[in-house]
Amino acid sequence: MATSTTPRGRLSLAAMLLTATIALYMALVAFGNITDFGTNQQFVRHVLAMDTTFKDEDLMWRAITSTGLQDTAYVLIIAWETVAALVLVYGSWLWARHDQARARQFSSYGLLMVMLLFGAGFIAIGGEWFSMWQSKSWNGLDAATRIFLFSGVVLVVNQLSAPRTETPAT
Repeated sequence: MATSTTPRGRLSLAAMLLTATIALYMALVAFGNITDFGTNQQFVRHVLAMDTTFKDEDLMWRAITSTGLQDTAYVLIIAWETVAALVLVYGSWLWARHDQARARQFSSYGLLMVMLLFGAGFIAIGGEWFSMWQSKSWNGLDAATRIFLFSGVVLVVNQLSAPRTETPAT
């Protein structure tokens, strides 16, 4: 078992702390969305309705104006955030217990969940499909990009801490 004084031990410590940081962030995001439901509900509604975009008639057919569908999407986002936070908390706990293989596995799952939400969900779907980039007031692309990139760095650190195995030459 690697201790925190070895290079591998320091990488495991970094993986644990960085994973815990993303876990804390996601837990706070989910908590905020649950306890202050209306704030980001409005954000999701405006992005999906595309009501602050350039209103290009070639794009406006994509808009979702049903508040029921908008709110369903928002609840699903909150559920995804909550599950990702729980998976990352568990991964962090496994890192603390020095169960590196399982810690890496669960941390990777949680980090990929975050990257899917912020990358595919907010950057690709929100930013491009619903043209969020056109909105001056309801544009979350900078924040989504920050979290996507930070999660990606943490995922790399999680993988760097894996023991190297030799592959047989063919």
